[in-house]
Order: sequence, then structure tokens, then C-alpha cells
Amino acid sequence: MSRHSKMVNLLFVGALVLTLFGSDVGGLGVNWGTKSSHQLPPETVVQMLKDNGLKKVKLFDADPAVLNALADTDIEVMVGVANVELDAMTVKHKAEKWVKDNVVKYVENEVKITSVAVGNEPFLKDYKDTYINSTLPALQNIQKALDDAKLGDKIKASVPFNGDVYMSPPWRPLPSAGLFRPDVSDQVEDIADFLAKNNAPFIVNIYPFLSLAMGGGGFPMDYAFFDGADVITDGNVEYTNVFDANYDTCVSALKQIGHGNMTIVIGEIGWPTDGNKWANNSLASRFYNGFLPRLAANKGTPLHPGYIEVYLFGLLDEDAKSILPGDFERHWGIFDYAGQPKFDTSLGGKDNKTLVGAKNVKYQSKKWCILKPHEAHDIHKQNDGMKYACDRADCTAFADGGSCSGLIDCDKASYAFNSFFQVSNQSKASCDFGGLATQVDEDPSKGQCKFNIQIKPYDPSKPDSDSDSDSEAPSPSSFSSSHFTVAPPLALIGLALWVMTLLIFF
Repeated sequence: MSRHSKMVNLLFVGALVLTLFGSDVGGLGVNWGTKSSHQLPPETVVQMLKDNGLKKVKLFDADPAVLNALADTDIEVMVGVANVELDAMTVKHKAEKWVKDNVVKYVENEVKITSVAVGNEPFLKDYKDTYINSTLPALQNIQKALDDAKLGDKIKASVPFNGDVYMSPPWRPLPSAGLFRPDVSDQVEDIADFLAKNNAPFIVNIYPFLSLAMGGGGFPMDYAFFDGADVITDGNVEYTNVFDANYDTCVSALKQIGHGNMTIVIGEIGWPTDGNKWANNSLASRFYNGFLPRLAANKGTPLHPGYIEVYLFGLLDEDAKSILPGDFERHWGIFDYAGQPKFDTSLGGKDNKTLVGAKNVKYQSKKWCILKPHEAHDIHKQNDGMKYACDRADCTAFADGGSCSGLIDCDKASYAFNSFFQVSNQSKASCDFGGLATQVDEDPSKGQCKFNIQIKPYDPSKPDSDSDSDSEAPSPSSFSSSHFTVAPPLALIGLALWVMTLLIFF
């Protein structure tokens, strides 16, 4: 195989693998996820959006506290219908009730809802045919309910797709040969027809990071970024990054079914900062500082020059997300768990503006939980304590290449103990671990490995109250084998398996 053919195949694989889950900053949106043990008050997050000039936000549900905080802000909002609700939405009166409770109610309260995401990547391969028959009827009923509420002209329903719904054939692995996956092509075409009829966009999630992280060493690193790579030629078109190739594959697939001019919105795109050797602040900065100026300049892609609507993923780190897809899952935020910037970039794609962090954040007391120095010899007990802590708190920085992967064992135990201590609101009982642990008031952070102090828990009913941390958490003294679990998103599990299949094939 020639070098050019190999590079073309790499581009093809990357264009498929990188999917998962412009104007000035005025056209830029962000995903606001809430899977965190300790959430910032919604009003604080809304102020962050304002301070950073973000005019659009995409939600994964219709959380009342979040929507109430967005009232009277002029921030455009996309609310979401969960996949588990799709079957119910095929029933007309249930869709009408959902729209009444989650859209009409808030529009009347001056929340600027402009879109409804019906499901999230429902045709991902791993779901098989779970949502094949419910997605379009749910979409139709939601849009009909919006129309009946006299909101259809201003609020459009659409379906955020994973990029595995489109592809290029192995015999012509180029963006211009894009087509929809055979097993869902009929359903996607029907949905696209409905979207076109209602002047609604086609939404797709794209992740260059996953091309690199799951490429098994075979994906050219530079193609994940925007600052220089070998040129791949597709007819008269040249590609130097996998984002352009993926987006244009979608353009070509839509053209194949008669919708070549349909608006394509990027529902999710971003770069994590921990939990993987490719996930760090430096590479995240490189990605955003290459991507955002392109948006600001309305550069577009070879097959779609001009403005592209984009929602970055995500706004904040989320320490309660499932890590089955990878430890990086909890570190997608441009801002950390407390709303503070993690790297320098300009959301407007210009050099004269930097990120603005959350203001007046209330942290817990300045104290940490660590392994007692004289207990470091009891390795078995220490490991049991670490397992107990990491089953219940966030230890993803230990991942290969993560910010805390270089710690020695006793320091890893201290990090794990502190992580549990903080997520447990610094309860006295949560810093015991069978007598191994002790509280300290001097920061035990080691180099780039930061031992965090958690923010105070947010109570919507008592926004200004402090919690009693001494009664919040169970004692970890016995290292019970039971632990809290979160159902992993099948979409991401499927992606990991799909990636491996593609890499083997090519």
C-alpha cells in the first residue's frame, strides 16, 4: 500500500472514530452538564456564561433550577429529552405534557428556549434497534406539541446524532463519498426529511480527541489539531485535520439523500484535561486555540465554508460521570469543578480576551485528609482504603499519563483519602480509614497533582446556608465492599468497541 493510500485510510478511520457523543463568540454555545457530586449554584454558572460572552447553552435535560436561573438572561437554551423518555414521547398526550412542563412553562417565565434535543445519539451502534422505531415518532410529536403551543416557528426539535451514523465506504475512504450507515439509513433519511420540512438543523457530535486517544498509536497526532499536518487530497479538496474530514463526510452523506444544503450543528466538541496521556491542559489549549479562531473567522470546512454553529463540550468538569469509557470522562470542562479556568484561551477566537472564572465560590474549610506517615508500611490496609475511597470519589488523575500518575504509593493513598474526604463534605468520620488517615491544614499537593478542596454543597432550598459536614458521610473504617455505582452510558461503551473494530480492519 502506498504512503498516500495509508494516509487516506488513516484519515478515513479518524473521521469515523473521532465522533462520539462561526462567528465571534456570539455564535458559540456550550454544553452544561450537571453530573457532579458538588454543583455550583445555577445562578453562579449563569453569571459565568454572561461573563464569558456565551450566548447559547445546551442542556441534557430540563432541570428546573437550571432553567429558572436562565430566565431573563437572553441566553439561547437547548433543552433535552432523554433516551429513556423516547418511548413515552411516541404517545401524543405525553409529548404534549412534556412540552407544557419543560418548555411552555419556562418560555412564559422568559427563558429563551430555542431548541429541543430529542434523545442523544439514539442510533449509536451499541443501542442496536432500541430506539430505531421511537426516535422519529418522538421527534414528530415534540415538534407537533411545539406547533400546537404556537412555539413551532421559534423552537425547533432535532436529534443529536453520533457521527457513526455516517461513513465513507472502504473502497473510497474520502469525505466526498460520505453516506449513512446502511442499517439506519432509512430512518436517518426520514428524520432528515422531517427536519428539512420544519427548517430544523441536523445535529452531530464530533470528538477529535477520541481519534488520538483511541487510535492505538496509529492515528497521526497532528490531524487532531489545526496547526499543520500533511495534506490529504480528495479531488480538488485538501484536508489537514480530521474535524474538517468528518464534518464534510456528513455534508456528503446528507447530499446523497437530497439535503446537501441542510444546516449542520456541532452538538458536542472539546478536549479533556486529565485521565489520559493525551488529556492535559497543554493539548486542550492547543486544540481550542486552533479551533476557536477558525470559528471566529467563519472559515468553515472545504465543503461548507462559512459559519458553523458549535456547542463546546463542556463547561465544567463533572466528577460523578461514569468512567467506563475512560478516566478522561470527568475532565472535559473548560473550567474546573469550581468554575475556574484550566488554561488560557479566548472563546471569541481572539487574543485580547481570556476566560472568566466563577465568582464568589464558597469552598469548604482549608483542610485535607492524608495517610498518616507512620502507617505507610501497612500496604494491604492502605490498598483497601484506596479502593474504598476511589469507589466513592474521583481518582481518575491516577490514569496512565494523568496528573497524579507519577505519585508514589503512599501519596496516592493520601490523594484517594482526600478525594473521599472532600466529596463527603469533610466529615470527621470520612477521614479515618481504619486509623490510617489524619486531617492536616497544610496543602499536600505534589507538583502538578493537586489535592483539591471541594466547594460547599449547594442546597436550592438554602442557597446561603452551610452544611454540617460532620454528619454527611459514612465512616470508611471498615472498607465495606458495597459501593455506589452509576450506569455507564452505552453510547460510549459502544464507541470504544467500534473504534477497536475499525482499527483492526484498517
